[in-house]
Amino acid sequence: MQVFVLDKHKKPLMPCHPARARELLDNGKAVVHKIAPFTIRLKERVGGVVQPVRIKLDPGSKGTGIAVVREETTVSPETGETETTAHVLFLAELTHRGGAIRDRLTARRAFRRRRRSKLRHRAPRFDNRTRPEGWLPPSLQHRVETTGAWVERLRKSVPVSGISMELVRFDMQKIENPEIAGVEYQQGTLAGYEVREYLLEKWNRTCAYCGKTDVPLEIDHIHPRSKGGSDRVSNLTLACRPCNERKGNRDVEEFLAKKPDLLKKILSRAKAPLRDAAAVNATRWALFERLKRTGLPVETGSGGRTKWNRTRFGLPKTHSLDAACVGDVDRVADWKGPVLSSKATGRGSYQRTRLDAFGFPRGILTRKKSHFGFATGDLVRAVVTTGKKIGTYVGRVAVRASGSFNIQTGSGVVQGISRKVCRLLQRADGYGYSLATSNSKESAFLPSVNGGVSNAR
Repeated sequence: MQVFVLDKHKKPLMPCHPARARELLDNGKAVVHKIAPFTIRLKERVGGVVQPVRIKLDPGSKGTGIAVVREETTVSPETGETETTAHVLFLAELTHRGGAIRDRLTARRAFRRRRRSKLRHRAPRFDNRTRPEGWLPPSLQHRVETTGAWVERLRKSVPVSGISMELVRFDMQKIENPEIAGVEYQQGTLAGYEVREYLLEKWNRTCAYCGKTDVPLEIDHIHPRSKGGSDRVSNLTLACRPCNERKGNRDVEEFLAKKPDLLKKILSRAKAPLRDAAAVNATRWALFERLKRTGLPVETGSGGRTKWNRTRFGLPKTHSLDAACVGDVDRVADWKGPVLSSKATGRGSYQRTRLDAFGFPRGILTRKKSHFGFATGDLVRAVVTTGKKIGTYVGRVAVRASGSFNIQTGSGVVQGISRKVCRLLQRADGYGYSLATSNSKESAFLPSVNGGVSNAR
């Protein structure tokens, strides 16, 4: 992962290699401006030459992949055509909290309904609530706003010249070329990729029969075509090769005769709507309009083209690498690197009491959000040299008025850490961070950084 660089006046420059950033910090020519994403600020330099940099987005229901790439245009010596190479500078995966927002709104609605019906009487009111054009539920609007906020944040750290996003999840080949028909359309460049991507999302990239993941999956007909089954997506599922061979030409009811629970689950899921895809479809145009307000040119691409690019480049399936493959790109380079995992955690709550299952208060929360210069959600580094908790802990802190803090690290929560051994790394910004490699699911919390953190943000 490249390190973001700012000049003396906090104007973004081209990112640099981590070794170069360490050299600048050790020589006193730069200071740490931000931990996540890691950014340094030069003390003396003002301005510099920049290259075309593009932010690429792969919006999803539960998370969004983000890639910052440097675009390089070359002419192929073989074909003489212009080729675009995307050099990956930064990868991130943003986890939304739309589900938590939905659950909290549901709980609040239930509490209010109970108070109005049991505890006090209020005369009925007419329906005076209106929804403006383009209104989205809070859980969906959150996806749009957090993605847009990250785009604005990256624009402050890197010189962005354009934005690419995955807008549609269906084949746009027919729309772009209405005259295309027959075999030419059915067997085009993107043939099969849209349906496969739909099924992978619907069945969570697992074998429907044995539940295996991270294995090659094949499309299987629930009711075989030889027995009258159709090619509609409601009759398609995913199966690994051993399960597909064992099922063979048999109907699913015959194949799973001894597993009625699994049979019922598969049949119900086959006809179930794709809820996550519906959330993406509901927010894609709102996100597109949000990105257009940045004033930068916005490029769009389909989900099928994204998968086609990733497949021909031989890249593993991750949200961040999907983002790097969005749009018109001929090659992706320098993609093997760490991925910043950012999880939306919120900036706190107005709620001053803990509630039980019936909506009654069971505990009172502190009125102050900060104590001893720390606030809940701050990224801190604690070095404990005595007692039962000897060690170094890096993570998000939960503050108490007593000065005994809890720290959420990559391995769990460490309780009872004195505020005297805590050092602030970065103020709370509503997100929790961890690092993982682009081809691995293992992650760890951000390591500590030597040197002070700049207060200028």
